[in-house]
Amino acid sequence: MRIARMKKIVFGTSGAEIAEAAVVLPVLFMIMFGIFWFGRAYNIYATINHAAREGARVASAPTCASCGNNFDSVDAIADRVAQALQASKLDPAQVTHSGGNRVACGGGTSACSTPSGGKPNICVYFNVQLDTPAAGPAGCGVGVSFQYPYKFYFPFTSLHMQRVKLPADVQMVGEN
Repeated sequence: MRIARMKKIVFGTSGAEIAEAAVVLPVLFMIMFGIFWFGRAYNIYATINHAAREGARVASAPTCASCGNNFDSVDAIADRVAQALQASKLDPAQVTHSGGNRVACGGGTSACSTPSGGKPNICVYFNVQLDTPAAGPAGCGVGVSFQYPYKFYFPFTSLHMQRVKLPADVQMVGEN
């Protein structure tokens, strides 16, 4: 009885199921790869934003509260960003700065300050006017911004090996 049922299942099928599987499986795998690679891109985006927050936190706090307002140098801020990136297994050497100027608190512009050689290539803006919600007054603080490259791996599509730059731009109120 069992063998007869097995023969009926094996010999009673046509090639339509195989053709359907040949069409559906590549599409299913592409969707799964897309979910994986976009998830990885989001993870890197969250990591570089965390690193930029760490750098802005160092830039906004004075080094000695009782000694006056001595803030860390751009090199110390870049070191903190590098530590945060390395803790998440990202290469700090791939960081590029986004450049440009920001609006300064007293008017005019605040230029991008970059660290010395061998450090992540970030932009630090001091005494910059912060982006605030529509309800509140504009405050003053610091900003840290940079970009990190990411490659998408989607075989058989136009997105295969396409490189995008994920931005990180953080502003923080300066402590006095």
